[in-house]
Amino acid sequence: MLTTEQPRRPHQPPRPPVRAGGGVAGNERLTAATGVVLVVLLAALGVTILSIGPLIWWHVLLGMLLVPPVLLKLGSTGWRFLHYYRGTAEYVRRGPPPLPLRLLAPLVVATTLAVFATGVALLVVGPGGGILVGLHKASFVVWFVATAAHVLAHLRSLPRLLGADRRISGTARRSLLLAGTLVAGTVLAAVSVRYGQPWVHWFAGRGREG
Repeated sequence: MLTTEQPRRPHQPPRPPVRAGGGVAGNERLTAATGVVLVVLLAALGVTILSIGPLIWWHVLLGMLLVPPVLLKLGSTGWRFLHYYRGTAEYVRRGPPPLPLRLLAPLVVATTLAVFATGVALLVVGPGGGILVGLHKASFVVWFVATAAHVLAHLRSLPRLLGADRRISGTARRSLLLAGTLVAGTVLAAVSVRYGQPWVHWFAGRGREG
């Protein structure tokens, strides 16, 4: 009696589960999109520094607008850091960032927190901040150098990360999350801009004295 054997199919490894947020690829795209938004807003904030007296209102507005997107960026990078060192499979497979960027990251995070924390404190304290002004300026200088290096290192990967990829789920959620931080920043700026009034008067007084 003749028997026919079914051809054996090559063994295929099980597919990783599709995560609602896109997993590590979604995290990378959220981080990249948030980074682009931050670069644009920080460039606008940098323009106000060139003429801080007349543009102090814009400096305060943009600074407070940036707070929620900055927290989102820190959160998305911290999420990857946490899952990599906890041993989550897909994050481990993707691997860590290059060693120079891993060494630079703590400085970027620390100076980012320092710049924004001293900036908010100066709004609360007012022009009599004294040492806070020096800390704000010093942390900004270090932050600018560290962040510039960080941004330049990621420029080449941005087109790939920002490109549309239908295989990665969670695009709508990531877009809503980023848009939500901008709305929250707008509200925060509108609520807190009145605290910049003493600085407006202070710079105006300096202008009259000059």
